[in-house]
Amino acid sequence: MVTRNRNVLFLMSDEHSREIAGCYGNSIVRTPNLDALAARGALFENAYCNSPICVPSRASLATGDYVHRIGHWDSAAAYDGRIRSWHHRVREAGHDMVSIGKLHYRSPDDDCGFTEVHLPMYVVDGIGDTHGLLRRERRVRDVARELAEEAGRGTSVYTRYDTKVANATVHWIRERAKRRGDGRPWVLFSSMVSPHYPLIAPDEFYDLYADVDLPRPRLHDPAVRPDHPAIDHYRATWSYDEHFDEERLRVGIQAYYGLCSFLDFQIGRILAALEEGGFADDTLVIYTSDHGENLGNRGLWGKCVMYEESSGVPLLLAGPGVAGGTRCAVPVSLVDIYPTVVEFACGGLDARERALPGESLVALARKPPNDRVVFSEMHDDGSMTGTYMVRRGDWKLVHYVGYPPELFNLAADPREERNLAGQPETAETQGRLYDELHRIVDPGAANRRAFADQQARIERLGGVEAILARPDFNFTPLPSA
Repeated sequence: MVTRNRNVLFLMSDEHSREIAGCYGNSIVRTPNLDALAARGALFENAYCNSPICVPSRASLATGDYVHRIGHWDSAAAYDGRIRSWHHRVREAGHDMVSIGKLHYRSPDDDCGFTEVHLPMYVVDGIGDTHGLLRRERRVRDVARELAEEAGRGTSVYTRYDTKVANATVHWIRERAKRRGDGRPWVLFSSMVSPHYPLIAPDEFYDLYADVDLPRPRLHDPAVRPDHPAIDHYRATWSYDEHFDEERLRVGIQAYYGLCSFLDFQIGRILAALEEGGFADDTLVIYTSDHGENLGNRGLWGKCVMYEESSGVPLLLAGPGVAGGTRCAVPVSLVDIYPTVVEFACGGLDARERALPGESLVALARKPPNDRVVFSEMHDDGSMTGTYMVRRGDWKLVHYVGYPPELFNLAADPREERNLAGQPETAETQGRLYDELHRIVDPGAANRRAFADQQARIERLGGVEAILARPDFNFTPLPSA
């Protein structure tokens, strides 16, 4: 039974650092459509994913719950529909729940809550990236070489895919506009892959930054990088320094900027179709990404760590009930998407949903609380131990099970250059943040469960040698590949 006649357009990208968007203060990158969306709605300055890697992040987003509670720890444990998602909830309310583009769920055979699925991308073979299960011992994955060597101008399988996703989204909106009178509301989840690597940007977007003085990655030189065993382990796993010399560094950053502008162009096409179809007044538009991108900072590329450029995401909200020009500093995370969509489209949360950790972003933008805690965790590729982050106010704690923590005051040190953990003057703050962490999770117990689950799956897959014999890849191939 349909409960409300309001629509939601959920736009998602992959690996978009919030630092590389004009509306977040970047004066170089050209993202006019995202900037315009932010101007007519709310921008969340401190938004985070709940696990900085695609598959767990998307499982947490779908279910509105934390990774350690749902057990989708890693890139070989994709969402399979067994835990109710906001997709299921919207469909149950009588809405059309439509997916176009990347899902990174397990399989088309699973019921993940959609009424229509177009151009989906699932994990490889319904299994995913099993190499990431082998994370205890230090080993080198060679895919960073391909990442560096491919970077530059041109088209890739991903940019061609994203163009198809945008085309299909525009077509769906236009067709839906032709039958506006049927009274059936909809939620449309349109998910593109850019600016995720391969770092190959179409010529017209790559050339936007040909003569631009692009910033050099911060803390890139080995002498000034953070000295932490968990970060060293991740860096060694991917051996970025062996492949990113100064030329490749510049080319990779230019291509990433180009991909952000390419993504923005596709989003502009979709938003124009929404306006032309007459849906703008009754549709909530949400834009976010599943995690960020290190972009050479600290000698790292990709994601998988808790620094702002990796765990932070852009998050924009526009539509009914959202005042234009709102900038919300309260920390939020992707588990807040579930209650946002369900409250707006379906009229409210049921008892189970009210027990989830998220809150409606519409309400948070309208009246942000004085103090709020957000949480993220990592149990996947390159992480030698469970890693947990809590953010409260200006302070951010990163806990590594069995290793020293990191503590940052993001107001005084937004670049996270000074680790204040263990200092007498920050002991009280560090203690309060640890209290918040333990209210959410027992880090040691969750870490043991993650490793035990991963070891069981290693054995089911035939052991370490069988996993090493499987193809290794630095990004999920399309079904056609």
